[in-house]
Amino acid sequence: MEIPGASSGTRVTDDLPPPPQAITHWQSATVVEIVRRTPRIKSFFLVPASPFAFQAGQHVDLRLTAPDGYRAMRSYSIASPPEERAKIEVAIELLEDGEVSPFFHDVVAVGDTIDLRGPLGGYFLWPPAADTPLLLAGGGSGVVPLTSMVRHRHAIGSRVPVVLLYSARTWDELLYRDELLQLEDAHDGFQLVITLTRDTPRRTGDYARRVDAAMVAAVFGRLPQTPNDAFVCGSNAFVGATTDAAIGAGIPALRIRTERYGV
Repeated sequence: MEIPGASSGTRVTDDLPPPPQAITHWQSATVVEIVRRTPRIKSFFLVPASPFAFQAGQHVDLRLTAPDGYRAMRSYSIASPPEERAKIEVAIELLEDGEVSPFFHDVVAVGDTIDLRGPLGGYFLWPPAADTPLLLAGGGSGVVPLTSMVRHRHAIGSRVPVVLLYSARTWDELLYRDELLQLEDAHDGFQLVITLTRDTPRRTGDYARRVDAAMVAAVFGRLPQTPNDAFVCGSNAFVGATTDAAIGAGIPALRIRTERYGV
């Protein structure tokens, strides 16, 4: 997920751990693999010259420099789990009028080096001692930092109940779809609820509309109790609607952390 400028819209709670020390210097990172995930999103796997520890939910800055010295920078959420620190994954959606994403999609190849800075972000983080139900809600490429959290949960063998409410336009545009479905099949407390805004649901219990209060209330009913915390990431409209619905369903506003992109 691309975060213009930096993480934004984050709600800070009083009992969150202090943010990790951000790495503010730039370093080179080598592109070692490129995978097409959806018709408009590719994953780029980067090996930093100096690998670093990070937490699920953080992001990095990527910088491009043109031959004339012009520079463009964007922030992208880390999709890989913290357990795989030697190689990090970012998912970049092609934006036709974008300044950076067309270069990644059309020019960048395996073996190229990119300027990277991070990890960054100190509040949109998987709780280190999570032991009560959690709601994760992602719209479009906003699922990227949430996927890092879900992968981390699986890697550490956590069985804390988690439901991921994932909204996309069509079935083919669901990022990490097959992996998330497979993780749900493990029956270890992780549930995936899909809602498609321009397509027909493929599974019983999924939806074909935008997120609303009734949907969020029904999703809460799949957990053993109302979640104490929520992480919501997506467009401004998605985050606003989902946050309002989560508050209406019983999560205190200060327990909802949000990250927004676009308009």
